[in-house]
Amino acid sequence: MSVLVLTLAVSAACCLGFGFVLQQNAARQAPLSDFLSPRLLLDLVKVPRWLGGIGLMVAGMVLGAIALGQGEVSLVEPLLATNLLFALALSRRQTRQPLGRQGWAGLALLAGGVSAFIVAGEPRGGTAVTDPLRHWLIIGAMIGLALLLTTYAKRSRLSSGPVLLALAAGLLYGVQDALTRVSGQRFSEGGLAELMTGWQPYAVLALGVTGLVLVQSAFETAPLRMSLPALTAAQPLAGIVCGVGFLGDRLRTDTGALTWEALGLAAVVAGIVLLGMHPAMPCGAAPSEPARNLQPS
Repeated sequence: MSVLVLTLAVSAACCLGFGFVLQQNAARQAPLSDFLSPRLLLDLVKVPRWLGGIGLMVAGMVLGAIALGQGEVSLVEPLLATNLLFALALSRRQTRQPLGRQGWAGLALLAGGVSAFIVAGEPRGGTAVTDPLRHWLIIGAMIGLALLLTTYAKRSRLSSGPVLLALAAGLLYGVQDALTRVSGQRFSEGGLAELMTGWQPYAVLALGVTGLVLVQSAFETAPLRMSLPALTAAQPLAGIVCGVGFLGDRLRTDTGALTWEALGLAAVVAGIVLLGMHPAMPCGAAPSEPARNLQPS
């Protein structure tokens, strides 16, 4: 594994984790009438803390895009999932909660799972699938599932809604990461002209904005411990599916390797849940709280 890819991916995870905490701190004060509306972004853009969180998230996405340009999606995505460690570190500083057994267990599972998946799978590049039907089937399945989750979330926005929205956003972000890599390849092959004549960069923008609305709506209506684990777990899984499905990423497929890859991904998800549910994570506003007015902070 390239040290450059490792450094870029972990730096991206750091920026994303810190950014998510700052965003949720601001979004939890937004009016509930803005739920799943682009108006939510217009309200949040007035809050300095939210802008700082967005700035960190953008920096993380840029670093992640560079990492994706240097390494395989199946390698970078599990490393990006460590953003939860940095989110917990900042949350602990705010809440002064000790890490405890739950925190150490989650940390060990997440770090061990990422290591097991990478060592067992040995992600490496290959020849991308040229059949457009396969591209659209995989991308369509991911977007369709995200749309279904969002539809159910609208019906139960103050109970399971935030988790469903975070899952949907994670799926979209996973597809966005895959298309970011494709966009980078087009740019390296033909420059800006080649990049702008393809549909991928426009899809990256659309997925990013849509995912942002979903994430902020989840942050607005529930504690970070409900939404961030789902977001962090769904994104790498969707990215790996896209990477192996049509980008040509290759993983070891012998029985032993597949077993360890599956165990590694299961440990990653378990670690994410334990860390995301840690008491140090911000609690947010109570669901029964009436519509709130944003106050700059």
